[in-house]
Amino acid sequence: MIRLPTLQGLVRRRVLVNFRVDPDVIQRQLPAPFRPKLVDGWTMAGICLIRLEQLRPRGWPAALGLASENAAHRIAVTWRDTAGELCEGVYIPRRHTGARLNLLVGGRLFPGEHEHARFRVRDAATAIDLTMVTDAGAADVHLHARPAPSLPPSSRFGSLDEASDFFRGGAVGYSAARAESRLDGLRLRTRAWRVEPLNVDRVASSYYADRSRFPEGSVEYDCTLLMRDIPHEWHSEPPLWVSAPHSWAEMVS
Repeated sequence: MIRLPTLQGLVRRRVLVNFRVDPDVIQRQLPAPFRPKLVDGWTMAGICLIRLEQLRPRGWPAALGLASENAAHRIAVTWRDTAGELCEGVYIPRRHTGARLNLLVGGRLFPGEHEHARFRVRDAATAIDLTMVTDAGAADVHLHARPAPSLPPSSRFGSLDEASDFFRGGAVGYSAARAESRLDGLRLRTRAWRVEPLNVDRVASSYYADRSRFPEGSVEYDCTLLMRDIPHEWHSEPPLWVSAPHSWAEMVS
């Protein structure tokens, strides 16, 4: 089992790009014991695009911390633990990073195996322009967004507070691993929780545009949220063992 020391740092920028997806389509992509977490009859899936800074073992000086651009394709889920209690979090079929160190330690010293990607980011107060190019092109992301006063009218969330509460519940993430029956667990703990809506001028995701995975009409854009300058910690969670093994190739193809 991977048990990393508690890491602390700063979430300099975290963008949650969210799509609503037919829960029957999502369920076929989830290993047991996960079930889709619903909003108005839809599953929420998307991409977390996150810049981490000052990341280091807890208690170390911030000057020794590392910075990296990262992405996680994630699906909001619920499941029952061994005691029968209902839990919630996210299932992460793919993680990407622009940092070579993350590639080396992911799945070994740090829960969650990463794939390499190249990030190009222009981040200003008036707009965020972000491109992630993956090695195989199967999870590329292009985003241009600006601050907004509210969520899009088409969002399934009734308010920003409702959306904030929903995603705050996704603090625990379980990632696909090469050990086919194991899912690596990681918990994000923040000292504050503040989200802002973004108005998206352009968003494209090759992962969610893949019609072999998401048939026509099964996925629609919902909303995008932004977090900035949030002190945080990462904590290991016990792994989950899926009842029906899924091959790594199927999970990330």
